[in-house]
Amino acid sequence: MIQISRYKHIKRYREIIRVFMKHGFGTLLDQLGILNYVNIKKKIIDKEEKKKQLSNGERLRLALEELGPTFIKLGQIMSTRSDLMPSSIINELEKLHDSALPFPFEEVKNRIEYELGEKVEDIFIEFNEEPLAAASIGQVHLARIKGGQRVVVKIQRPRIEAKIEEDINILKDLAWFIDNHTKYGKLYEFSTMVKEFQKTLKDELDFRTEGEHTEKFKRNLSKNKNIVVPSVYWDYTTRCVLTLEYIEGTSLSDYEALKNQNIDFKLIARTISKSIFEQILKDGFYHGDPHPGNIKVFPDNKIAFLDFGMVGILREERKKQFLKMLLGIAFKNSKLIVQAIMDLGAMTKRSDAKKLQYEIDNLRDEYIELPINQIKLGEIFNKIFNLSFKYDIRIPHEFTMLVKTLATMEGVVEKLDPELNILEIAEPIAKKLMFKVFSPETIKDYIKEGIFDYGNLIKEFPDIILNFFRKMEDEDYTLNFKLKSIDDILKRFDRISNKISFSIALLSLSIIIAGFIIGFAMAATVETEAYIFNLSILKIGLIAAVLMYLWLIFSIFRTGRF
Repeated sequence: MIQISRYKHIKRYREIIRVFMKHGFGTLLDQLGILNYVNIKKKIIDKEEKKKQLSNGERLRLALEELGPTFIKLGQIMSTRSDLMPSSIINELEKLHDSALPFPFEEVKNRIEYELGEKVEDIFIEFNEEPLAAASIGQVHLARIKGGQRVVVKIQRPRIEAKIEEDINILKDLAWFIDNHTKYGKLYEFSTMVKEFQKTLKDELDFRTEGEHTEKFKRNLSKNKNIVVPSVYWDYTTRCVLTLEYIEGTSLSDYEALKNQNIDFKLIARTISKSIFEQILKDGFYHGDPHPGNIKVFPDNKIAFLDFGMVGILREERKKQFLKMLLGIAFKNSKLIVQAIMDLGAMTKRSDAKKLQYEIDNLRDEYIELPINQIKLGEIFNKIFNLSFKYDIRIPHEFTMLVKTLATMEGVVEKLDPELNILEIAEPIAKKLMFKVFSPETIKDYIKEGIFDYGNLIKEFPDIILNFFRKMEDEDYTLNFKLKSIDDILKRFDRISNKISFSIALLSLSIIIAGFIIGFAMAATVETEAYIFNLSILKIGLIAAVLMYLWLIFSIFRTGRF
């Protein structure tokens, strides 16, 4: 399968490899055997030395930008994997902007008319031919629909799907290569990551998915009067065209303009941080990329979240695990953090739990003297995840994206209000939800969910017990118990018995020596011939006792269990 895929996409393979070689990764590709894999000569490697004046992160970012939409998106997702990448590369990948040259208005017009089935002038009373922004997957235009409402229209780039599908097939090949030829593949399962990446891109290519995300956020945040989410115009939305309400306001990235409007930055910081924590902990559905460009601010200190193409989803079980980890950090409790990691089902060896807790104790000690407002959640989570490789811990992809979101949010909030205590915002939400987990209502829900299981257990229990007793009546019935680590237990018993034997032998030798000393004293009172005879017998007995003692000690030590 991999061979067929390789030859089918050989031209794109060569293009990708030449771009990486151009940006100074030729030696690495040669060492991995990839150049032989696609039959590319090694002569070009010597020409790449100038590129090596840049850092690894810079060269990787430039290569991904040059390779286009799939690789830009891949880089953005890689920037969330602090468990895989060093911070120097993460920092560079975070600079990847989903921007590109705009495509001609003629293609925009053709795409809209094909998707919506009408001419552009019949759908919109105004349509700005100059795009507001151009990205790798689509570009955005300002328009006005017949009802008079101002809207933004996002149009997908022509022929983008075919290009992305080809790149995904190539990434599957590369993931297979890493999984089968490196130790990292066994731990991280890159093939699985590529499948998840494929699903993410598939959702992003279907603009209706982004529309559904937008509506869900609008419902979830509807009770918060300080937050605005744009409405979706479904009559003007298809798989490749998305039409949203145009949101007035000033981008949070335009810091100087906001200062001139006398915006309350401290209030904005609290609104953003509280909303993100509530999205994560209460809804389990949160904005995956809350950078300043995706947030607008109004003169009355309300904010608007924009661009819901990248969202994070946490199931109930994952929310509880994150909750436990968050409280462990807030209370500086290493045991809670380790329990949360083990709850993830991520630790392959439970015997490493104590070692991991020791490492996290050391990490906790680094922060224990810091004021709570100086503790950065994203930084601590990253350090916890950096221990993952050492202990073969597989961090679920949901958590890596979550940490990236928290780090982005912390960066935004720190600029708005450096004094704000992020944990102070999160702690009351987390405590309230923790109490809810153990509330009578929640326990009642658990019982309801398991009611059929309990019913089956009650129904089948008498049959199970009856069958057990019937089997015990059989003459050949045996009951087997298997103790875990029985060899270790037996070795410990051996050591204990050997130590007891050694102690008894030492005591016996002491008694014998004492007896010989008394014997010598008594022999001195007899005649000379009898004295010499008794002395010889005593010496022989002493030598024999010492030799027997030495033989016993040698036997004990020879077992290696002392």
